[in-house]
Amino acid sequence: MNIFEELAELSRAAAIHGLEAETAALLARRWQPWLDESRSSTLGNFIGLARGTDPEPRPSVAAVAHMDAIGFMVTHVETGGFLRLSAVGGVNRRPLLGQEVEVLGRRRLVGVIGAKPPHLSTPEERKKLVPIEDLSVDLGLPEAAVRETVRPGDGVLYRQDVVALRNGRVAGRYLDDTAGLAVIGVALEELRREPHSADFYAVGTVGEESGRLSGGATAAFELRPSLAVVVEVTFGTSPGGDDPTNSFALGSGPAIGIGANCHPRLVNLFKSAADELGLATTLEVMPGGSGTDAWSMQTARGGVPTAILSVPLRYMHTPVETTSLDDIRSAGQLLAAVARKVDWTLVEALSCYDSTK
Repeated sequence: MNIFEELAELSRAAAIHGLEAETAALLARRWQPWLDESRSSTLGNFIGLARGTDPEPRPSVAAVAHMDAIGFMVTHVETGGFLRLSAVGGVNRRPLLGQEVEVLGRRRLVGVIGAKPPHLSTPEERKKLVPIEDLSVDLGLPEAAVRETVRPGDGVLYRQDVVALRNGRVAGRYLDDTAGLAVIGVALEELRREPHSADFYAVGTVGEESGRLSGGATAAFELRPSLAVVVEVTFGTSPGGDDPTNSFALGSGPAIGIGANCHPRLVNLFKSAADELGLATTLEVMPGGSGTDAWSMQTARGGVPTAILSVPLRYMHTPVETTSLDDIRSAGQLLAAVARKVDWTLVEALSCYDSTK
């Protein structure tokens, strides 16, 4: 797999919650060589299956990354054809002024978020971040043309292609969580090369960024996997003195979550598998809720043993999220190695929640 191409294409298909169908269709096409079947769920999750070799009933692994992105929704078209917005997900207001955006109307339109010139702003206005509700998108079109093409409820995204930096780094929009989807793609490719006993579900979920509705919950309820691995991004060390206990250097390998959302036996399994492969990893301490699909998946039905595997990412929730291709590849290799170890003996051991084992 060309990971850069995977990220670039997934980034171009990204959308806010409720509009993930294009991403799901793209996953079905790009992952088709490594899947035995695929479909979309009622809620819109993408679900692909790479069957295991053991006789049925087989244990199963669900590897999950979210398809939705932060962004905006058009609230109304105002006089002059300018668009007013509302945020979807945890939008960072600081980089918004002057950004190019993409409006998902009846056709995709390029616009800009304009800003009042500093010459016309009061000293008090210059000190404050403009509320998102006060921002306007300028499409450069007459009002009538805008109203024909754009409706309230249409999605609005950052417009920024994924670009290659030096030293195997890439930057662009929505690497949260196209990086996680790319990790699953790497794992699928790895698993196709060597037989695996358990079924492997490759899942793209909807609604993670909204914070209100998680496709992870419905996926876990529907699939009832023997265990789940949520593949996410975590905070990459950035300029400005990040807390070293809560950020991870790009190139340091994937981070293995440890805490309330992470089954202790799975934490140990990931650590031992990484040691066997000679892969660098770090531990990410998550004493409470992880803010990922793991929480809703872990508590589905009678409970699903869950792990969290994350790729370090700088500048999260900005148009220039930055990560390492090597970290994505290592995370995919590690995910595949763990999936190959899943059998009924392991699944039975997971039913005993003992952190000493």
